[in-house]
Amino acid sequence: MIKRIGHLAFDVADMEQSLNFYCGVLGFKKAFSIEDDQGNPWIEYIKVTEGQFIELFYGGQNKPQRAEHPIGFSHLCLEVDSIKEIAAHLKKCGVTLDVEPLQGKDHNWQCWAKDPDGNRIEFMELHPDSPQMKA
Repeated sequence: MIKRIGHLAFDVADMEQSLNFYCGVLGFKKAFSIEDDQGNPWIEYIKVTEGQFIELFYGGQNKPQRAEHPIGFSHLCLEVDSIKEIAAHLKKCGVTLDVEPLQGKDHNWQCWAKDPDGNRIEFMELHPDSPQMKA
């Protein structure tokens, strides 16, 4: 049976920028690296929490065209203790918020930003009365 989501993978254009964002700004730790068959850097594993990772693949080159109402991946959501603290931290680190902290229809607090490659990230503070907490 399925236990949990193990990782989310991104092909990145600039590994140093991505590592700085995910490790330097967001505070995750670089767990390990994997090389390809020729010994070249291939994947950087970023540990989110026990057993959960973000994989960053070297060599991303072509940014997909943004389609209106696309099908497929939408965003990564990261749960935080305090929406106000993460918003202030992101701004202090030079990250532009696409959406300032606000309360959603599920009662949770959220703000939105993008990683260096433009992938959307929702930061969410769970509200005790939210459907997620009751599920």
